[in-house]
Amino acid sequence: MAIDLLDLQLLVDVDERGSFSQAAAVRGWSQPQVSQRIAMLEAELGVALFKRHRRGASLTPAGEVYIEAARRALAELDSGRLAIQGAAALPVANIACLPSLASVIFGPLLAALAEAPMEIHCKSDHSPAIMEQLLLGELQVGFVLNRPAVAGIQLELLARSPIVAVVAPRHALAQAGGLSLRDVAPYRISPQRWGDECDELVRQIRACRASPQPLHLNQPSVAARELALEHDFVVFMPEVCVLRELQAGALVKLRLADLPVWCWEVMMAYRTGKRPDFARDEVLAAARAIGGGWRRALSM
Repeated sequence: MAIDLLDLQLLVDVDERGSFSQAAAVRGWSQPQVSQRIAMLEAELGVALFKRHRRGASLTPAGEVYIEAARRALAELDSGRLAIQGAAALPVANIACLPSLASVIFGPLLAALAEAPMEIHCKSDHSPAIMEQLLLGELQVGFVLNRPAVAGIQLELLARSPIVAVVAPRHALAQAGGLSLRDVAPYRISPQRWGDECDELVRQIRACRASPQPLHLNQPSVAARELALEHDFVVFMPEVCVLRELQAGALVKLRLADLPVWCWEVMMAYRTGKRPDFARDEVLAAARAIGGGWRRALSM
């Protein structure tokens, strides 16, 4: 059997995920296919690379030695591929976030790491797709809403952001105090669709209105901000998405005594593993600092 790149990558995937079944799921293979391929590799090398147990698989001493060589070989081949494509000889961090977080994540991250010896490639997608791309190794870091635990993916809470009502300072309600949802209901309203709880808010607003009026839903947060800033809408949206506007006085937060406490939990997700990744670790450190700033601002 000739050892090829697939064997080396499969070896690394099994180690990082801790089981043959997890490595199989990433490729769309069956678990027996992965077991057979690893067994063939072990036969070729004449040593056992993994200890099989009920919880998965872990490297043997021989496996620990061989996998470092495999990682170096994969890294060198990747560097060669980038070189012939004319790519910069710098580490790259591929990151993604929800469309509604793009303006509050990407800008601060790129500014914080502008002089770091690395490149950051940004894209936006929805939480399930981001988690899948993390598992496939297509992304190093993702910014998502609260997700269930996934083997091989670390989740960290960056901020728990309340859903707030905001208006421009010129709005008739901007200076009002002691408001209720019934006071707000007659005005033009456009909630950002932040999640399933948005439907409950819509139901409550309609119940407060004396007569039928249009109620427009919108996405992403940049559209919500625009409606409040430029078009005199009352907008319900995650506070973290308008922190800068609130701090600058460009938007005003309405104090609604009867608004339920709904929150957006912004999480940072990344793959765990033994392979060092300078670019990923720099992004994680910068994102933690940004999350700390959010938490301080949201607590004020």
